[in-house]
Amino acid sequence: MSTNIVTSHLETDVTAEGKEGPISKSTYKWKLVWSHVFIMVFIYAGGLYGLYLFLFYCSWKTCLWTYIYGTISLQGVTAGTHRLWSHRSYKAKLPLRIILMICQSIAFQGHIYSWARNHRAHHKFSDTDADPHNAKRGFFFSHVGWLLVVKHEDFINKRKTIFVDDLESDAVVQFQRKHYFFLVILLCYIIPTIVPWYFWNESLSISWYTAAMFRHCVSLNAIYCVNSIAHLFGTKPYDKKIGAVENSLISVVTNGEGWHNYHHVFPWDYKTSEFGNSRLNQTTMFINFFAKIGWAYDLKTVAKELIERKAIRSGDGSKFNFENQHNSKAVWGWGDSEMKTEDIEEVKKYNKLIEF
Repeated sequence: MSTNIVTSHLETDVTAEGKEGPISKSTYKWKLVWSHVFIMVFIYAGGLYGLYLFLFYCSWKTCLWTYIYGTISLQGVTAGTHRLWSHRSYKAKLPLRIILMICQSIAFQGHIYSWARNHRAHHKFSDTDADPHNAKRGFFFSHVGWLLVVKHEDFINKRKTIFVDDLESDAVVQFQRKHYFFLVILLCYIIPTIVPWYFWNESLSISWYTAAMFRHCVSLNAIYCVNSIAHLFGTKPYDKKIGAVENSLISVVTNGEGWHNYHHVFPWDYKTSEFGNSRLNQTTMFINFFAKIGWAYDLKTVAKELIERKAIRSGDGSKFNFENQHNSKAVWGWGDSEMKTEDIEEVKKYNKLIEF
């Protein structure tokens, strides 16, 4: 999942064009952008001190407020920027789009337009040089390093080909893009700091470092884990040839974004998972709630038969435990009643081209 640190600062990507020309695949080296490094050091240092205060000094009310505000911000990313605006896996009426835009601004991970454009590039060119956080460059790069270095020229060029007409015509997206700096300063930092101080007399210092800095740092790293861990450590039940993996721990910390192998195979499924709202997928429950009241609609998902067929053909076998259960869709050979019509026709067509 693609994010920027501070969109007002990173909106213009630093590339490696200059006297020596564009970076090629074979010569790409990490070149630090020091302004980005300083921003990230500020966020992490504040977050670590906030963790210390969170554990030992802040009141239970502030702890609860920090958790709730952080959860709200994550929904803006997962249900909003990711499933709605990046993948168009469902549609949302104006009130819900405004709510999601506000929640996403709390998260301060780059405005919707930039986030969604980068994420579409990630899916189109996953784990290649055109992927902004290519996991083949290792854990650190895919987790946070990609935000600190000069962008690969392949990414810059390929991102220009990404379809963004829908984002450019979305009034909510463009409003946030225009007023992003004001929105994030107010929603990400001022409001979470003022609430504990004003309503239950928490000190401004503790409020700032816990509800603002610590909460922001945690939400950033939760999403970063999808880019890194969910491309490196886990199973591949749906497609063993791609980098994305299933990781239930990541689903816990991201409200349901850890079923990543499935998501890369079926990116248009609003659940981002085969399991719906029954398996560590709070974001799906969030969307389902708004679907019931009519604010979310045209929810796209995938037929169970298609999922099983894909898992059998391309998965690593982890979806089925063959020692204890059988797959009802498996076949014993040619002529089995479970064979799909399209499979039979493909085999017949192919074999006509072969001379024995």
